[in-house]
Amino acid sequence: MKFFIDTANLDQIREAQSLGILDGVTTNPSLMAKEGIFGDAAVKAHYQAICDIVDGDVSAEVIATDFEGMVKEGEALAELHENIVVKVPMIPEGVKAIRHFTDHGIRTNCTLIFSAGQALIAAKAGASYVSPFIGRLDDISSDGMDLIEGIRTIFDNYDFGTEILAASVRGPMHILECARLGADVMTGPLSAIMGLMKHPLTDIGLAQFLADHAKGQH
Repeated sequence: MKFFIDTANLDQIREAQSLGILDGVTTNPSLMAKEGIFGDAAVKAHYQAICDIVDGDVSAEVIATDFEGMVKEGEALAELHENIVVKVPMIPEGVKAIRHFTDHGIRTNCTLIFSAGQALIAAKAGASYVSPFIGRLDDISSDGMDLIEGIRTIFDNYDFGTEILAASVRGPMHILECARLGADVMTGPLSAIMGLMKHPLTDIGLAQFLADHAKGQH
C-alpha cells in the first residue's frame, strides 16, 4: 500500500518524508487556502516546493468546472513537474477532461468519488487514480469501507489499471481497513500515519528495557 499525506503544509510533508515511508502527496484548494496560499503564481510555486521534497506523485487540483478550463489548468499544472497528477472532480465535464488528459499522456486523479459507479466511469475514462472519500461517507452514516470493497471487486473483474486512492482518511483504523480490503493507496493527515506506530505495550516494554539497562549501569 502506498502512503500519501493529505496536506499542503511543507513541515508536515518533510516530517512524513523523514520517516522514509512516504510515497506522495495530495492537496486541494481548501488545503492550499489553509496554508494561506492564494493566487495562481503562489499556488504553482507551492506545488514546486512540494515536488522538491517528495519523490512521488503529487495531486494538484483544477479549479475550473468546464472542459476547456480544466484542460487549460491541468496542462499548466502538469508542466510544473513530472510528478504532478492532475486532480479532476467527478462530473461529466471532468470525465471528458480525464479522457483528454489520458489521450495526451497526462496522469489524473478523479476526486470526490462517493459511489462504485462513479469509480467505474472514471476508470473507463483512463484515470490513474480514483479517490473515494471514506470519512465523508462515514459522516453521513454510510460505510466508506463498503465502497472501497465494491470498487476493488469491480476493478479486479476487469483488470483496470486505475489505482484506488482511499481519501478522507481520518485515523489509523481507516488505514488498516483500507489495507485489508486492498486499496492501492491511502491519503490522510500526518496524525493518522503517526497513529499506526503507537501502542501502549510498546511504550511499557521500552520503559522496562531502559529501566533494566539503567540498573545495570550502577
